[in-house]
Amino acid sequence: MATETGMLHPLRLAAPQTDFIPANPEASCVFMKMITLPKLRDALRDGKFEVRVPEHIARAARVPIERMVAIA
Repeated sequence: MATETGMLHPLRLAAPQTDFIPANPEASCVFMKMITLPKLRDALRDGKFEVRVPEHIARAARVPIERMVAIA
């Protein structure tokens, strides 16, 4: 899993049997540090926190996401 390094600790607490290795030990993001597993669960379950962006931005944002998914 590639994620912000601050996410590794909560992930390890949530899944101690899993070995989480940072893809980039220098990856740090103040906004990702605000994400918690309960907030993510609630957002997905309840459809909260929807963000709408212009189509041209969404199209450009899909490129790195599709590249990350293609790695798996």
